[in-house]
Amino acid sequence: MHYRIVPTTERHIAGFREMADAVFKESQMFAFFEAPAIAEVTEFILGNIRKGDPQFVATVDDTVVGWCDIVSNPRPAMRHSGVLGVGVLSTHRRQGIGTSLIETALVAAKARGLDRVELYVRTDNEPAKRLYEKFGFVVEGVLRKHINIHGKYLDSYLMALV
Repeated sequence: MHYRIVPTTERHIAGFREMADAVFKESQMFAFFEAPAIAEVTEFILGNIRKGDPQFVATVDDTVVGWCDIVSNPRPAMRHSGVLGVGVLSTHRRQGIGTSLIETALVAAKARGLDRVELYVRTDNEPAKRLYEKFGFVVEGVLRKHINIHGKYLDSYLMALV
């Protein structure tokens, strides 16, 4: 299978939303249970483009199968940092797409001047934690009762790459 990693553009919005919806619904590893409405997704993506935040999609035959973004912190004293989000359709995992997306986004973040990239990962998601550690992310703390999935509280790691 051949995939491409490209900057997210306006033409990717519908495919991004469809892919994110599938990822959120099946994984339950995210803060979303389903993708937001198309208007909200459009605002998010166009806002990131305007700000110059790193934002990439993986495509296979022009179908969006994954994404990675690093959303910069808008607060003046924290503008050197951003939060990484990444996801890949279950049918396309374990093929290097997530790794390629993260690599590309981190290079773009450095070029943009982001000196700190952080992320949240559930403590029961060891495969994702190991992936992030490959890039040099380290656990900075545990966020207790960080996520509530169907009435069950779960902890998350705060990981960062400085």
